[in-house]
Amino acid sequence: HVGGLDARVTEEIVWELFLQCGPILNVHFPRDKITNEHGGYGFVEFKSEEDADYSIKIMHMVKLYGKSIKVNKAS
Repeated sequence: HVGGLDARVTEEIVWELFLQCGPILNVHFPRDKITNEHGGYGFVEFKSEEDADYSIKIMHMVKLYGKSIKVNKAS
């Protein structure tokens, strides 16, 4: 789970950023049905749990468009 995303952040930007932590299977931003904007959060699915854990350690609180992103495991 990646939260605290600026409205300008795209799935492609998150894919490229998190690819530094390991192979990615999927990036998904739930979008509003009317405005098609994301709600400031999304999900990054890695091939391995180790890469997901590494991304939490490395990417949590990294600034993206001036906002600190929050990275943790989706429950």
